[in-house]
Amino acid sequence: MATEAEKTQAETAVRRPRQEKVGVVTSAKMQKTIVVKVTRMVQHRRYQRVVRVSKKFYAHDEQGEARPGDTVRIVESRPVSKLKRWRLAEVVSRRTSLH
Repeated sequence: MATEAEKTQAETAVRRPRQEKVGVVTSAKMQKTIVVKVTRMVQHRRYQRVVRVSKKFYAHDEQGEARPGDTVRIVESRPVSKLKRWRLAEVVSRRTSLH
């Protein structure tokens, strides 16, 4: 049984909302893993010009539903492996085939 101190400590420990990012799948060759490229706009510190900065994130894709070129939403999660700290939340839009 939990004491009063443990109950109040558990109630005050509130999680922060999980981060979400939207990006494009660049690779889906690994099993249950996708690589998502997230691009954001940042103002250059010296020149004050807005530049694009992109970063790759490894995300866990349990069902293997994402394909290269798809736009996906990933959410922060516990570490799944050495590089994977994100998981696939949903496929926002599919890549339109040009063939």
